[in-house]
Amino acid sequence: MTRRLYHLLVLVLLVLQGAVLVCGKANFRQIEKKILDSIIGPGRYDSRIRPHGINNTDGPALVRVNIYIRSISEIDDVRMEYSVQLTFREQWRDERLQFDDMGGQVRYLTLTDPEKIWKPDLFFSNEKEGHFHNIIMPNVLLRIYPNGDVLYSIRISLVLSCPMDLKFYPLDKQTCSIVMASYGYTTEDLVFLWKEGDPVQVTKNLHLPRFTLERFFTDYCTSRTNTGEYSCLKVDLLFKREFSYYLIQIYIPCCMLVIVSWVSFWLDQNAVPARVSLGVTTLLTMATQTSGINASLPPVSYTKAIDVWTGVCLTFVFGALLEFALVNYASRSDAHKKSAKEQQKKQWELEHAALEADHLEDGATTFAMKPLVHHHGDLHAEKMRQCEVHMKSPKVNLCRRWMNRFPSRSKRIDVISRIFFPLMFALFNLVYWTTYLFREDKEE
Repeated sequence: MTRRLYHLLVLVLLVLQGAVLVCGKANFRQIEKKILDSIIGPGRYDSRIRPHGINNTDGPALVRVNIYIRSISEIDDVRMEYSVQLTFREQWRDERLQFDDMGGQVRYLTLTDPEKIWKPDLFFSNEKEGHFHNIIMPNVLLRIYPNGDVLYSIRISLVLSCPMDLKFYPLDKQTCSIVMASYGYTTEDLVFLWKEGDPVQVTKNLHLPRFTLERFFTDYCTSRTNTGEYSCLKVDLLFKREFSYYLIQIYIPCCMLVIVSWVSFWLDQNAVPARVSLGVTTLLTMATQTSGINASLPPVSYTKAIDVWTGVCLTFVFGALLEFALVNYASRSDAHKKSAKEQQKKQWELEHAALEADHLEDGATTFAMKPLVHHHGDLHAEKMRQCEVHMKSPKVNLCRRWMNRFPSRSKRIDVISRIFFPLMFALFNLVYWTTYLFREDKEE
């Protein structure tokens, strides 16, 4: 019996507590309604008039701004723009919205219709496109605090222009800005300030396909026009381009094409179809890759780093093709000289045979004297040659001695090209990467 009375008593207490809470919440909602009616009711607040300045003076209204960057979806090099989604927040004080917090019971009021109060006329000056988010409800927050402070927050997506300097592409860094300014109020009426302490926040899960956000800066960019001076805020986002993609897609394939063009130097000089096909194929492939690279970039008037690379690689491939033309010309010239020498040798042999026949007819004396004179001349010439070699031996040119191992000029050209082309390409790589990788960044 006692237990039943105890359970019944607990049940009654719970019901009473629930009723009190419901009544309390109902009363609290009534209090909110009364407060809103008292501050923004008909005839009590005019949203066309801006708030007063500090300490209720006629100075400019101060609006503190902070933004939260939720995502950066795309950075377009051709259109020179980027897409960003952010939560934009403004905070200012409007003494007309002050109310009694009922002893701390009312921390703030949430206004569902932001059009009923005055808001700053801020706009994004470098915006190309933009829209609000209305799924499922408009993503807008407006809070009014007892002291008159107003917090306005909204989620927006923007396409902003980003002028780029592509001289060092794809080893470049780009600075893209978010510029916010007052459209109608001059600095005499409205001043924007960055919120103290971390005015810009970036999501930790920010991933870009071809860029990395290195850092960002906040600044002021107050501008003066014919109609007056306007307050302006700016965020500079410093993006560094990811180089690994371009290394795999552009630089390594270009190096491979240049090296393949050098195979022609190791083929036989008489293999004309093979050498011509190799040179033309590599040249056309290199030209196609160059045009494909330029198709994905805007037509700028200055030379980019990628233009230097592709231009030099194309020059090396074209030089290998020209080298074969030179080898082919030298080979035909060597063949012509060789044919002329053979004819000259045959003619000399015929003349020599005719002279020997004449000497045989003159008699045995002449025939006997001839070998002795010839032998004496040969000995003298041999001694002179040995003496000359002995005198010049200290000044022997090793390079010339090595080149003498290849009797034909065409072969010499191939051998020189095997050394000259790789050496010059290695030198170019050294200068190129030193210039573009280890340059002093003016931004820093």
